[in-house]
Amino acid sequence: MINITLKQLRYFEALARHRHFGRAAEACAISQPALSMQIKDMEEALGAALFERGARQVRLTHFGEIAAERARDILRSADELGDLARASRERLVGRLRIGVIPTVAPYLLPKVVGELTARFPGLDIHVRETVTPKLIQELTDGRLDTAIVALPVSEPSLEETPLFEEPFVLVRSAREANAPLPSADSLREMRLLLLEEGHCFRDQALSFCNLPSGPPREVLDASSLSTLVQMVSAGMGVTLIPEMAVPVETRSASVAISRFEGPEPKRTVGMVWRKSSPLANQLSEIAEIVREAGDNAGRKPEPFSTQTNDNLLT
Repeated sequence: MINITLKQLRYFEALARHRHFGRAAEACAISQPALSMQIKDMEEALGAALFERGARQVRLTHFGEIAAERARDILRSADELGDLARASRERLVGRLRIGVIPTVAPYLLPKVVGELTARFPGLDIHVRETVTPKLIQELTDGRLDTAIVALPVSEPSLEETPLFEEPFVLVRSAREANAPLPSADSLREMRLLLLEEGHCFRDQALSFCNLPSGPPREVLDASSLSTLVQMVSAGMGVTLIPEMAVPVETRSASVAISRFEGPEPKRTVGMVWRKSSPLANQLSEIAEIVREAGDNAGRKPEPFSTQTNDNLLT
């Protein structure tokens, strides 16, 4: 009988994912020599090499590729066994791994985490902030329990729960506060500043302006909404941001904020989790907490007027 431990499988999966001993060891919170020894012991137990070791990178062997898929399945099943035990308790306790997209995390997480901590004192919350494709991959691999993303994601293995709709607002230099509000067609002729590729919010902004996402555009891309707003403040163009980001991102920027007339651009924010997750009922309860936080953060102010600098939508 081959003697392989779950710990070895987790180390193997980390190395298969990172393809680098140092990064894999860091992800597993162990030393690199300890990781190397565990992988070596696992290969000896299997009687076959899992990796080709190079000077700067490691590569999975053909057998290693097959073993990596099986290891992920085993680890996912082991985690779900633990989830079954947690689901049988009256209150949610233990580790909860939540993924959040960057255009939601800074504005929604403080409220959500605070409420979760208050309601579930035994909950150990781990947050992962990254773009949607990575969150979906980590969720399907079992490395996350749930994720807060823009819907739809259209992944058959995942349950999608819409939480709230949020409009996008136009950010212009404060000098343009009294200028006519441009239409979606007009934005195509302006210097539209966007998040870099990989962010779903970029694709949503391009869709509103009927612009293709593929070919290069004469714009400056940024990695955060904060950078976009500061670039607009410097007179480099215009941008769109989700309404919940306005209070945080416009505090120190000389910008004008306007809502679009007629059908306004918006997104649906929701939670996703694996359909097979034993924590589905508990995650539905958490979804309600996120919904309440989103309703507060994204509440449409009435009446609306353009504001500049650090003023908010009113």
